[in-house]
Amino acid sequence: MITASQMRAGRALLGIDQQTLADRAGVSLPTIQRMEASSGNVRGVVDTLTKVVAAFEAAGVELIGENMPSTGQGRGVRLREQQPVKAAPPAPGHGRGKKGSV
Repeated sequence: MITASQMRAGRALLGIDQQTLADRAGVSLPTIQRMEASSGNVRGVVDTLTKVVAAFEAAGVELIGENMPSTGQGRGVRLREQQPVKAAPPAPGHGRGKKGSV
């Protein structure tokens, strides 16, 4: 339904803190903290999850599910599936045997 990363990103887009989200959703601050500290999909009482999602939607944040198209308009952010990161080659002059080094 919603991931902890989506919650943090949604708050960042709105420029609000956890307490403000809790107030807008009608849930406690510890509930928001617990939800954002989880990994992967947030688990909890369905009513609580629904309130948080509704608060984001009321504020204009569209939460996009895995492999789902975005139906909204406006700017947004979407996290792609992570690909292994290749190590960058060393910059010129940063190797061993550099002249003038002691």
